[in-house]
Amino acid sequence: MRPMTSSAARTLTTALLLALATGGRVFAAEPPVGVDHHMHVHSPAILGFLPGYCASPSRTSPCDPAFSLPLTADDALAALDGAGVRRGWLLSTGYLAESPMMSPPDPRAADILRSANDFTVAQARAHPDRLAAFIGINPLTDTALPEIARWRGDPAVMGVKLHLTNSGLDLRSQADVARLAAVFRAAADARLVVLIHMRTRAPDYGPRDVEVFLRDVLPAARGGPVVIAHAAGWGGTNPYTLGALGAFADALERNPALGRKLWFDLAQVCDERTPPADREALAAVIRRIGVSHFVAGSDWPFVRDLQRYYAETYPLLPLSPEEWRIIRNAGPDRPKR
Repeated sequence: MRPMTSSAARTLTTALLLALATGGRVFAAEPPVGVDHHMHVHSPAILGFLPGYCASPSRTSPCDPAFSLPLTADDALAALDGAGVRRGWLLSTGYLAESPMMSPPDPRAADILRSANDFTVAQARAHPDRLAAFIGINPLTDTALPEIARWRGDPAVMGVKLHLTNSGLDLRSQADVARLAAVFRAAADARLVVLIHMRTRAPDYGPRDVEVFLRDVLPAARGGPVVIAHAAGWGGTNPYTLGALGAFADALERNPALGRKLWFDLAQVCDERTPPADREALAAVIRRIGVSHFVAGSDWPFVRDLQRYYAETYPLLPLSPEEWRIIRNAGPDRPKR
């Protein structure tokens, strides 16, 4: 039997330490993705709220059946384990409670939001080696800034999740933009990452909205990490997503410093239904911005089989193995407190 090389010994040691840190689960020394930056688990309070929300006349489309599944953090961990992914960002869906899509508004909305955030943080606190919690808020409500302050300094909370479509925020409204910038400032003061679903309901969403975001919102982050969900769209690759990403590429080419702490997650931006021409166009704009500014994400549980997603769906985007290696290991560190 050959003696073990020092390299092999290091690999084995890493795997054993990781197994001990994750309750005995063993992963490859090089996982397919280091962190899934986009996962959700509904709290009991949100699960109770969803039937009314999904039936609301103010919604523009029906709820995806996967959206209402009563899944738990254990289900999320099992999905990560099955794909060999070490960590996940667990994004609270508390912001749903204060959405204008809920009509009439639920009088318990603020309490539901807080309960949802309590639940999400508790899951991360129970699994600190596997999960990082993001609280959810609606930037246009009076709950937003106090909720950020409530979690300031909690080591289980890594960031704040914002969903502009669901919140009804208009990047062309000065008042709305001022509220959003205030949330970015509060998150920066609390040393929290901001993960933002940036696409709005504007039918011509695109470069105009990116210009406002870069001029009037991003500076409020004061150099703190910002991740833009779904590559600046809301899933899929279409002219609106490509137009928004193209505007980011133009701005970063003019001023690379804008992107120093800016990332885009690739949650559900490409699958078997994406036309090859759109895949090529998306890959081209990713290269213009720089592949190190893109991170892995699934939007679980909308994607249930993470192993297949990361092994088969992601590679449909025509990037080189080295470009994929960079993306699969990219992402912001936890801000120093």
